[in-house]
Amino acid sequence: MLDDIKKDAQTRMNKSVESLRHDLTKVRTGRASTALVDHLKVNYYGSDMPLTQVASVAVTDARSLTITPWEKQMVSAVEKAIINSDLGLTPNTAGTVIRINLPALTEERRKELTKLVHGEGENAKVAIRNIRRDANHQVKELLKEKSISEDDAARSETEIQKITDEGIKHVDEVVKAKEQELMAV
Repeated sequence: MLDDIKKDAQTRMNKSVESLRHDLTKVRTGRASTALVDHLKVNYYGSDMPLTQVASVAVTDARSLTITPWEKQMVSAVEKAIINSDLGLTPNTAGTVIRINLPALTEERRKELTKLVHGEGENAKVAIRNIRRDANHQVKELLKEKSISEDDAARSETEIQKITDEGIKHVDEVVKAKEQELMAV
């Protein structure tokens, strides 16, 4: 019973860290990455499709992406999706190839993005603490039902705290790595 609670908490905390990693791939650093446009949806014959299902995306150099739609009539739809996105990028089209040039980040913009990364990290920590609270609540319920002893409950809460500390340490590592990536010129 207690092992199940701890394993569930561990799994959920790991998912929170992975979710943070995934969210931070969308934060634009100084260099080009295909993850930058992965979340874009393109109107494909009346339904919204992920960009990766209607075009190939490639990094041509450190500051530019090349998007090649598989169908010629999709070029304008892909351009529209990029323009309407929250990326603030302008696509350049040459025939069926769309190029996106990423401007160099200013020092001010880097600091803003660092604050955003820290905010995302804080949200992940809150999620991990909520998982800890839920796990401790489940342990207290078992104690109330007299399914476990007070010693087992105290030991479990200590172990859950260790799992929480480990999860928060992982979040800090992810945030620090992204911050270093942002501040690298």
